[in-house]
Amino acid sequence: MLRAPRMATQALLAQVAVLVVVLGAGLAITVELLRHSSERQYEQRALAVARTVAEDPVVARRVGAGADPGGEVEDIAEAVRRRTGMLFVVVTDRHGIRYAHPDPAEVGKEVSTPPTALDGRDSVSVQRGTLGVSARAKVPLRSADGTIVGEVSTGVRVGTALEAAAPLIRDQAVLSTGALFLGVGVTVLLTRRLKKQTHGLEPAELAELLREQQAVLHGVGDGVLAVDPLNRITVCNEEAARLLGGPVPPGTALPDSGLPPPVQRVLGERQELRQSVAVVGSRMLVMTSQSVRRGECDLGHVLTLRDRTELDELECERSALRALSDALRAQAHEYTNRLHTLSGMLAAGDVPDAQAYLRELAAAPLATESRDGARIADPYLRGLLAAKTATASEHGVELRLDDDSNLPGRLTEPLDVVSVVGNLLDNAVRAAASGRRRPAWAELSVLAEGDTLHVAVVDSGDGVPDEDVEQLFQRGFTTRSAGQRPSHGIGLFLARQLVTKHGGELRLGQAGGAEHGAVFLVSVPGALERRSRTKSELQATHGGMR
Repeated sequence: MLRAPRMATQALLAQVAVLVVVLGAGLAITVELLRHSSERQYEQRALAVARTVAEDPVVARRVGAGADPGGEVEDIAEAVRRRTGMLFVVVTDRHGIRYAHPDPAEVGKEVSTPPTALDGRDSVSVQRGTLGVSARAKVPLRSADGTIVGEVSTGVRVGTALEAAAPLIRDQAVLSTGALFLGVGVTVLLTRRLKKQTHGLEPAELAELLREQQAVLHGVGDGVLAVDPLNRITVCNEEAARLLGGPVPPGTALPDSGLPPPVQRVLGERQELRQSVAVVGSRMLVMTSQSVRRGECDLGHVLTLRDRTELDELECERSALRALSDALRAQAHEYTNRLHTLSGMLAAGDVPDAQAYLRELAAAPLATESRDGARIADPYLRGLLAAKTATASEHGVELRLDDDSNLPGRLTEPLDVVSVVGNLLDNAVRAAASGRRRPAWAELSVLAEGDTLHVAVVDSGDGVPDEDVEQLFQRGFTTRSAGQRPSHGIGLFLARQLVTKHGGELRLGQAGGAEHGAVFLVSVPGALERRSRTKSELQATHGGMR
């Protein structure tokens, strides 16, 4: 089976065919117009010659008098024919008898067609006669008194008109041929450019690519952004528009697209990324980007986006629950040891000592109560502090609640708050345990201002080194050494993301001081169900540390 020509070849042939048809039609029309114009000119010339002969008084008198055909009339007509280049000059009387004719044998004979100018009107036409096809003119021949006595007929060979138009036709043919070659050359260049732009793909292949693109763009769950070599947006699917805050029309220049700076930077700098995490607005996005090439040709850059905000939030909750579980297991272990101690005393009969031991346990303050009786009303946060107190004790660190702490209301987002506070406490306990100050301690302050929660966490550690302050909240940064056990917390980066999600702020209040280590401050509006004490109490409590 014969294979159809390639698209470029078909385009070339089609355009050449169109050029040939258009130029051929133009040439034919031009030739016809030139022929028609030449015929009209020669008809008028024949008419002028015929009128000149008809106005000769000798011709009118001789024909009107019924003289013998030929003679003087024929001499006058022949002289005019030779002088003007006419094909023929024929003079007839009213009966059609020739008085003058280029062929002397025809003189005195009747014309083949009846005279048509006897009605007094001139006429012009193109006819075929005994001398061939000619442009003819016929005028009435009048005597001195105006009586029509005959007819003068003149003619010019049509071939003469075509010969006169031949130079114009030749010039037009040369011009058309030049235009044809120019058109073919331009068509070849356009075909090559088309082939280059389509990278040699045929229409069927382009259609298949389009179907695959639509299937990929609308069938996958990832956002897809693409730019061409000139940094103009070419693709922005629905998921990308959702993640980035709105669609970007194709053809928009990258600087004018309104895309978030991290996305513009990746596309503008042609960065090659593999599962890189970036914070875009309130979302945590995983970005993968790569350049698109076909051979040596740069086709642009493609960026895929995947939303993992909810996944990170679930990870935060899981980490918080794991921390609670680990701490509660440690607390349960501690209480089990106390019960075993009490059971041993009773089994040995040391009832007074057992009673004293119970009084000592009952007098010990809870982690959620300070010496003056300030309380934490929220059960989630109260349980976290109780569990973290036991965990801190295992590391040789005293975890205490600031005396002025007060939280009479319940939390509206307890899991997020527990996640953030738990992470800060874990960091504080670890810093205190590894610091130089002894005894090691970590302190939590909690206050409410209306529905806003304020938290401060300080420890006895060595503080945050100056070189780590700028990158403390960056994703992936850790102050742990390579040999230390990985943390089960969510990290300062995700803790700040959780706080920011609720419109709050997590910051490093102080990198370190003479009597304490780092101070972290948290403010979360709308975190409480009802108003409570003011923020000034928290500031007064830690005024010396700031």
